[in-house]
Amino acid sequence: MHRSIVHIDMDAFYASVEQKDYPNLRNKPIVVGGNPEERGVVCTASYEARKYGIHSAMPTVKAKKLCPELLIIPVRMERYIEISNQIHEIFAQYTDLIEPLSLDEAFLDVCGSDSIEIGLEIKHKIKQELDLTASVGISVNKFLAKLASGYQKPDGFTVIEEKNIQKFLNRLPVGKLWGVGPKTEKELNRIGIYQVHDLLKYDERILVGKFGKKGIELLNYARGKDDRPVENKYKRKSLGEECTFAKDTDDLTLLKEQIYQQCEAIVKKLQEGNLLVRTLTVKVKYEDFTQISRTVSFSGYTSDLKLLREASENVLVKKISRDKKLRLVGIQVSNILHPNEPMQMQLNFDHML
Repeated sequence: MHRSIVHIDMDAFYASVEQKDYPNLRNKPIVVGGNPEERGVVCTASYEARKYGIHSAMPTVKAKKLCPELLIIPVRMERYIEISNQIHEIFAQYTDLIEPLSLDEAFLDVCGSDSIEIGLEIKHKIKQELDLTASVGISVNKFLAKLASGYQKPDGFTVIEEKNIQKFLNRLPVGKLWGVGPKTEKELNRIGIYQVHDLLKYDERILVGKFGKKGIELLNYARGKDDRPVENKYKRKSLGEECTFAKDTDDLTLLKEQIYQQCEAIVKKLQEGNLLVRTLTVKVKYEDFTQISRTVSFSGYTSDLKLLREASENVLVKKISRDKKLRLVGIQVSNILHPNEPMQMQLNFDHML
């Protein structure tokens, strides 16, 4: 493949987050949306609800008629944004070329890397760390990668190789092409174009005369062509490292050694991205699986290893109880300053607030 584009699309995102947070909702038809008595609409329907013909943008009063046992869950946008940020932090472990399309989907340009391995790893991490499923599509451009991610939903994984592009496209309804909505599809059907292979046989001049510039775009998509780059719109909000010990420990020397190593790994990433940070968090998980975190902020932005090590050690020793053994210790930095962003002119890293 000349280009390697990965498209990640979370499955029934809002509804899946609700089912993750509230296990009693699992395997039940639910929608996230507004009150049917207040002209509410469906934001997301679980796959159990979709079996009844319920879909997004449908009035919830109609959805309730289609499925009387349907559960309507209020929107918790702050929670969905929180989970979305965690998902994007997973993406950022593999590439900085990330183009979010919404909270629950994004393109990743992983050119020069093993895109299949990366796609599988991301899918696995989302499942293991967040208990959610994602559908993954991989191909040579954005259009084909997005097409692939929707091919085997939910929990799908599809690769469209360059040699199979036209064979894959030919059998698809023309409505699957990027930019073809219900209205355009009807217009295409009206002139005898139902599948992609029908479009390829059509006279280009007639298409341009009827659809203008869009006619050329449709033909390019029908041929699997899409030169649009992945536009890097994602900015890291945090960076982290953590370690789960093979055996629970309260050995302070071992804990210090581990956080020192984590600080070194974080500083390396900061330097690679020309990033500075202002906030540091130390988190631990105890032998009984309880978890706590403690956060400090610096008086300015920094990527200084010595400062981060001293700060993390200070938090570990003075702010983290060690009355129980630890099974995990981790460091996270946040409040990140990216290149070309404005920052305060006066910086002082000699002390922390």
